[in-house]
Amino acid sequence: MIPADPKREFATISATVLTRDAMISNLHARLTRAPSRKVLVFVHGYNNRFDDAVFRFAQIVHDSGTKYVPVLFTWPSRGKLLAYGYDRESANYSRDALEATLKYLVQDSSVSLAHSMGNWITLEALRQMAIRNRGISSKIKNVMLASPDVDVDVFHTQLVSMGVRRPRLTLFVSNDDKALKASQWLWVSTARLGTIDPKVDPYKDFLETGGIDVVDLSKIDTTGQLNHGKFSESLEVIRLIGRQLATGQPVTDQHLSLEDRIVAGIDSKLSGSVIP
Repeated sequence: MIPADPKREFATISATVLTRDAMISNLHARLTRAPSRKVLVFVHGYNNRFDDAVFRFAQIVHDSGTKYVPVLFTWPSRGKLLAYGYDRESANYSRDALEATLKYLVQDSSVSLAHSMGNWITLEALRQMAIRNRGISSKIKNVMLASPDVDVDVFHTQLVSMGVRRPRLTLFVSNDDKALKASQWLWVSTARLGTIDPKVDPYKDFLETGGIDVVDLSKIDTTGQLNHGKFSESLEVIRLIGRQLATGQPVTDQHLSLEDRIVAGIDSKLSGSVIP
């Protein structure tokens, strides 16, 4: 295999194992140089190995243009398409660790971006924080839920547990997400949160009442076979996320205006070249 060219592609040139104290020191040093002293936390999804998550997050940070300090929270996914049950249990196992990480990070402002099953961990960690502390720290400003593999009714109970003191939630949905359709069949459940139609009731009323921003990616074409990673495969969507991080303005599908004008097939996958 030909080594990656760091001038054109993301590549791992070196790796350093840090102790907890060294990691904290490194984070503080990065924060002192960051204009906003804000942290962007990414929680990867189902069927994502550690290396997949690292490079996907690197692409998101690069394409969004964010100046936030990136922090990747990984959990032990088996990285196999048919290991759904294993990944689900691993996600449950990891929620306390994510809660502890977020509690530390709220010393500075924090934003979370989760994908797929990573949304389950994120929502559960926030729910636990709210119950333990009678609310969620106001320093956790935004939580973006991309293709959430979460039962709609369970999501409603999680919101109730969080109370009114919760971060702004932005939901990315797509009704042609084949991975979430398979999850719905597997669980014999109501619709998964990432596949709902936000324009029809009961979802429309529920989302408006909860003050949840929604981006409907159903009309956007990408190269992914499962349509499960649209938020990271469309350069336009990634830039919209960067805009929200920079301005604090909510991202909704209104910002996409004519979604069919977004260039179909933009390939910002991690194996491709960096898009300037």
